[in-house]
Amino acid sequence: MAAEPGALQGAGASSVGRSAADVRAAAGRSDRGRWWREVGWRHVVGVAAVVFALFPVVWVFSASINSTGTLAGQRLFPANPTLDNYRSVLGQTSFLRWFGNSMIVAGVTSVAAVFLCALAAYAFSRMRFRGRRAGLLALLLVQMFPQLLAVVAIFLLMVRIAGITPAIGLGTKEGLILVYLGGALGVTTWLMKGFFDTIPSELDESARVDGATHAQIYFRIILPLVAPILAVIGLLAFIAAINEFIIAQAVVGGSEENWTMAIGLFRFINERYGSRWGPFSAGALIGSIPTVLLFLFLQRFIVSGLTQGSVKG
Repeated sequence: MAAEPGALQGAGASSVGRSAADVRAAAGRSDRGRWWREVGWRHVVGVAAVVFALFPVVWVFSASINSTGTLAGQRLFPANPTLDNYRSVLGQTSFLRWFGNSMIVAGVTSVAAVFLCALAAYAFSRMRFRGRRAGLLALLLVQMFPQLLAVVAIFLLMVRIAGITPAIGLGTKEGLILVYLGGALGVTTWLMKGFFDTIPSELDESARVDGATHAQIYFRIILPLVAPILAVIGLLAFIAAINEFIIAQAVVGGSEENWTMAIGLFRFINERYGSRWGPFSAGALIGSIPTVLLFLFLQRFIVSGLTQGSVKG
């Protein structure tokens, strides 16, 4: 029996419809597969990296609001959140004084380190003198040895200085700043020199033709152009100074009024480690606020400051 024309036409339209739907589905799967290969996996890696980086912060914050205040009772999600740990570290210790000492030491160290490194980098980048290459290599090689090896020598040196000039000797913030500045040069000078090399020397020559001195060229032309790397070096120096413990303990550990946050919190938790975990976490979080604020303030300089000096041109 012959099929009716209407039925054949309906079957053909249905077949065409199914074929179009299959093509669209296959195209959708292909697009999703291509998106996953090109972009999607990056999102997964990014989320995993963020979780990995934020977990310690979340854990410390959880400890700072835990009502038990002990290491044994630490939970990721505390049952009874409280601010008692913050009140304890602020009211029962000299935390504010430790915080102020750390801000003074880290602030002065970062500003002075930027200035010294900028001077050294400008000299190595723009001037040609005997011993230039040896000086650059020496700065790089010195950084291969950890500061821990120099603790005894630094301590004995500060004892001698205290006998001659007590104001900058052992047990003083000024002495600690000088010690930090002594180790400021090194890799940071290399990093800054690479950035200086990206600035055309024709700018210097044009300024000299106009009668500018080396100081005018340096402060009015060069420094404004290298602001990104200055911000990066300042941030790195600030973080290193505010977090450093071993050198600070050797230099000012015997003078309680000059303790930094690292020393003060260590002495605080060292007496009863397990039972003071909550106040210690609260103090650590408060102490991290200046670094976070400084990073947010300087973040627009950081990427260009770290990458632009890697290629000369």
